[in-house]
Amino acid sequence: MGYTMLKNSGTPKNYPAFSLEGSALKFIRESCEGLRFDTNKATVILDKKAEELDFDGTSLRANQIPFNMEKDIDRLSFENAINRFLKSGKKEDAFNVYFCYLEMFVGDYEKTRKMIELLSEFEANGSGLLMKHRDHYSHSVYVFCLGLAIYETNTIYRETYKTYYGIEDEHQAAYHYLQYWGLTSLFHDIGYPFELPFEQVCSYFEVDGNKRSERPFVAYHALDSFVTIQETIREKLKTITHGRDCSTTNELFASVLTEKLGNVYGFTEEQMLTFLIEKPTKPEAFNHFMDHAYFSATILFKKLFEEMNCELTSSHLDALTAILMHNSLYKFCIAHYKSAGNKPFQAKLHPLAYMLMLCDELQCWDRTAYGRNSKKELHPMGCTFDFSGNAIKAVYLYDEREIGKINSFKDRYIEWLQAPEGKAPALKAYSGMYIKKNGISSFQKDIESIVDLTEIKLYVETGLTEYAHTGKSNFLSDSTFISLYHFAMILNGRWNNADWKKAKSAGQEEKFLSNDTAIHQFTESFKKLSLEYKLYNINQAKAFAKYMDEIGCFYTDKSVDFELVESFSSEELLKIGRMEHQRWLQEHYDMGWTFGTPAKNERDFLREHKDMIPQFHGQLEVSADAAQANYDRLDLAEQDKDTDPMECMLAMLKLFDGLRIYRLH
Repeated sequence: MGYTMLKNSGTPKNYPAFSLEGSALKFIRESCEGLRFDTNKATVILDKKAEELDFDGTSLRANQIPFNMEKDIDRLSFENAINRFLKSGKKEDAFNVYFCYLEMFVGDYEKTRKMIELLSEFEANGSGLLMKHRDHYSHSVYVFCLGLAIYETNTIYRETYKTYYGIEDEHQAAYHYLQYWGLTSLFHDIGYPFELPFEQVCSYFEVDGNKRSERPFVAYHALDSFVTIQETIREKLKTITHGRDCSTTNELFASVLTEKLGNVYGFTEEQMLTFLIEKPTKPEAFNHFMDHAYFSATILFKKLFEEMNCELTSSHLDALTAILMHNSLYKFCIAHYKSAGNKPFQAKLHPLAYMLMLCDELQCWDRTAYGRNSKKELHPMGCTFDFSGNAIKAVYLYDEREIGKINSFKDRYIEWLQAPEGKAPALKAYSGMYIKKNGISSFQKDIESIVDLTEIKLYVETGLTEYAHTGKSNFLSDSTFISLYHFAMILNGRWNNADWKKAKSAGQEEKFLSNDTAIHQFTESFKKLSLEYKLYNINQAKAFAKYMDEIGCFYTDKSVDFELVESFSSEELLKIGRMEHQRWLQEHYDMGWTFGTPAKNERDFLREHKDMIPQFHGQLEVSADAAQANYDRLDLAEQDKDTDPMECMLAMLKLFDGLRIYRLH
């Protein structure tokens, strides 16, 4: 059934059965049926009367809907967030996936937002100084989705995972995997702000032919407070480490890794501890490279268990050690994966680490290039997957507009084959996938030397696409949009707020939004919403760039010679209102809402709304014409609900992001 507490869960997305999109969404919709349910409360809504149901769940307000209905709506929100991201690949949509995961499995997003947003902000602003660097924010969400798809379709891996954790029930195993794979994949690169300064210094001194050992480099010291484990956490750890007392995260990680892998790969706990102590302090011992994975695991431990007081389990330690190993620690300190005696990593040793290493290598498409050299290379724009038959068949798609560059490379390579002198011509990353020796490309060979794929077969091909940018519309408006959460919170808080209305009438919106008391009230009000309603506000804030583009405006923090916008004309507001209504309709249909005229206090339980389109059933997309016709039938008060938030954004952009809105003509 998928969603047992919803009469309507939206039209399932129509993707090929074994595609990335179809498999990831099926995992959420079917395998995770009943996720986070309280089985002591109603678990099926059909054929039950309202008086027979509990109303312990939150929608717009507390106690509006049954408890497990709220959990089903949360999961549907998560499914839709994943679907939107896979269609667009945009970091604004990656934000929603992070937000859903944190709200469902970790807690209040406010407590973790700096950690997540810092990665996106730091990469966008600091990575242009590097020679080689590509996006890690959207990349992490792609990795997450890949892992869901492989788990859903691959019985070999799924059985290995269930055996490792001793879980027999399919749904219980899926719940466990979603929680801990989400933690592993979504947070595996949050330590990059430590690696980027190191690479920036290296790039600053980089000269052709120079070795890194001959240049200045960065190292990190005074890390005692960073790695020391609080006494209360040390006591909790003893219950899951067989009484072992670990005073630092280095000691903890060394102990866990040695227990799992020491005998297989022939290292001692003392050796592993030395590696971990020296990773941040002696990069010269690791070929002059800094390992962001070390910082990702350590930061996440401190954040979850010392700052947020989350429950600490052995599965959490598995997620942390998987993150710790995914970059250079496993490749060069544990397995020495390019040596003759290399043992590719087996899933049965550590299923989360196996999946992270596999998906991290596979996910190399649609990644924004920041580094100077990275921008010159040819990277895949998309990838189509077929996960049938317990295999992974990947076709990496390159922009067909680059066909001249590709053909030029092929011509040079053919010439070289006829007279192979010197290094073979290369076109990174295309040549690594295109050129094959004994039927296998260097890209695929590298993956197979990291993880054991003797049972789960991998096939890699290349292709061209003319639709590389479909669904990835970029607008002239330029912002890091790191304040999305803040914008959404205020968009929600101003509803029916008398003080806001007074400030708006007096033209004092910025003064009002600078009031700490008002912002605190808005924050607390936002926290009380369900995940569904929080996302409605977030998506409203994200849509602003599109609306500005449609009316010939844009926002930026740069000083530009265009007309400054202080307010919108009535014609512009009408256009914005119609587009906003279309967005509102689409989101509600995706969430299973339909047209109806119930009493206001029953609206969220019945999931019917009078502003939806009458006799609109089963369609996947709401057209602009259908939305406009419906908008025009609404009274002025209802229409104003679609335009007022956009005027609020004028004040918020100036105040929180330092942006101004301009007209192109």
